[in-house]
Amino acid sequence: MPRYRATIEYNGSEYVGWQKQENGISIQESFENAIKKQTNQEVEVFAAGRTDSGVHALGQVVHFDLKNLIPTDTIRDGLNQHLRPQPISILQVKEASDDFHARFSAIQRHYEYVIINRRSPLTVQKGLAWLVHKNLDVALMQEGAKFFIGKNDLNAFRSINCQSKTSIKTIDHIEIFQKNNYIKINIKAKSFLHSQVRIMVGTLVYVGEGKIQANEIKKIISEKKREKAGPTAPADGLYLKNVYY
Repeated sequence: MPRYRATIEYNGSEYVGWQKQENGISIQESFENAIKKQTNQEVEVFAAGRTDSGVHALGQVVHFDLKNLIPTDTIRDGLNQHLRPQPISILQVKEASDDFHARFSAIQRHYEYVIINRRSPLTVQKGLAWLVHKNLDVALMQEGAKFFIGKNDLNAFRSINCQSKTSIKTIDHIEIFQKNNYIKINIKAKSFLHSQVRIMVGTLVYVGEGKIQANEIKKIISEKKREKAGPTAPADGLYLKNVYY
C-alpha cells in the first residue's frame, strides 16, 4: 500500500484538538472524512503533533496509506475541495517510504506562541493570540528562557493529564522576540509533555510581569512541582509551526 505524507495548516479554534474524541469534531476526523469522500477508503491518519483543542498549526505533518497510487497533486486538491469551508488546508502531499511515520520519525518539533501585549481588546487576532494587558519586560523573559535550554526534568511544566512515562525533556532552542506589541516565543525540541509549551509560556509571562524573578525558573525546574510554575497559557496563541525529519 502506498504511503503518503502531507503538510497541513489549520485554525484549531473550532475543534476538540487533533485526536478523535466523542465530545466534538477533531482535525483528524475531518481529515479522514475528506479522504473517504475522495477515495472511498477508510483510512487512519497519523500526525506528528497531537495538538490540543484551540491550538493551531502552520506545518503539521501527517501520514496515511491508500490502497492504490494516486498523483499527489490530485490528493491535495481533492482533500482541499472536500474540506471546504473548514479552516483546514492541505499545503503539500508527497509520497513517503513504507517506514516513514509522521510522529515517530520526527527529530524535532517547532512551536511558536504569539502574545499581543496591549490594553485594547483583540478583533482581527481574536482566538489567534494571547492578549496580555500588563506591560511585559521582554528582556527579563529572554533571561528566564535560558534556564530551559538543555536536558531537564520538566515535571513542573506538564498538566495533570500528561501520560508520558518520563518528564525528562531536552529543549534544543528557545527564542523570544518582540515587534511593536507582538511577542513571539519559539521553542524547538524533539518532543514535549502535555501542555508543556503553554505552561512554559505562562511562567515566562509571570517573569515579564515581575511576579517572579527570571532566575527562579531554575528553582522551579529543580523542585519539579506544577504549583510552583506559572499558569497554563491559553491555547489561542499556540502554533505547531514546523516538524523536522
